[in-house]
Amino acid sequence: MKISSNHYYYFATVLAILLIVPSDAQLSSTFYDSTCPDALSTIRTSIRQAVTDEQRMAASLVRLHFHDCFVQGCDASILLEDASGERAALQNGVSVRGFEVVEAAKQAVEAICPGVVSCADVLAVAARDATEAVGGPSWTVNLGRRDSPAAASRELAQNDLPRFTDSLQALISNFGNKNLNERDMVALSGSHTIGQARCVTFRDRIYGNDSIDPDFAITRRRNCPQSGGDGNLAPLDEVTPNEFDNNYFRNLPQNRGLLESDQVLFSGGSSDSIVQEYINNPDRFSSDFAAAMIKMGDIEPLTGGAGSIRSTCGSNN
Repeated sequence: MKISSNHYYYFATVLAILLIVPSDAQLSSTFYDSTCPDALSTIRTSIRQAVTDEQRMAASLVRLHFHDCFVQGCDASILLEDASGERAALQNGVSVRGFEVVEAAKQAVEAICPGVVSCADVLAVAARDATEAVGGPSWTVNLGRRDSPAAASRELAQNDLPRFTDSLQALISNFGNKNLNERDMVALSGSHTIGQARCVTFRDRIYGNDSIDPDFAITRRRNCPQSGGDGNLAPLDEVTPNEFDNNYFRNLPQNRGLLESDQVLFSGGSSDSIVQEYINNPDRFSSDFAAAMIKMGDIEPLTGGAGSIRSTCGSNN
């Protein structure tokens, strides 16, 4: 049977397309098993030391991963030093931190497997290891993300990241845009069981807000004046601020949520029952949090031939 020249042209065209188009690769927990088998243990050692040095860093790394994934997907774009990009968004500004810790973990991996493990994967693993280091749950991190060649825009970040003044419906909608449901949103908000917030983010709540416990407001005012002191810090969970547990949720029925976006989770709305469930069943909170972190880590990753593997996380080299 003879094959016409048209058939030859068709097959050649298809082959060319297959060679050019990046593969739609899926993330896998075993992605580095053969190419860098010690990657995860190396990252864990680096992150555990960083959290030992400063316990607040655990919350900062979880937040950094969250803010990366919600803007342009989990692609390490937030790690790029771009003063006019996503780091300049109001929700990031001077509050997003932990860059040097991720870079240190990345360089530790580069020392054993140069050019193999992406910054996006280092950040995803760092968030898991940091959570576990302060008593939180562990989970299996899917791997194989690649790094963005550029930071996202300031405007995109401000549009996609939730705000500390958001209503319950705004939060549900925001998370829904990332294929995360209401339970995911409440579980991920539970990361506020660790970490601290700046005075500027809760000032309006502690002065003249009726939905706050008066004694709690008085306590927080001691380090957050009505003017000035924007960067003064207060724990998001006043009970066990350095332990990953369910006390964050226990604070909410007492109107002792620090941020407006915390308290709206228990304010007579649809999420009240989820909060109550997490109060009654801390194991359910831990399992839901782990599941939600896995889902969040799968938001629009670059895989296959897309993106690159940056040798340093702060620059596109």
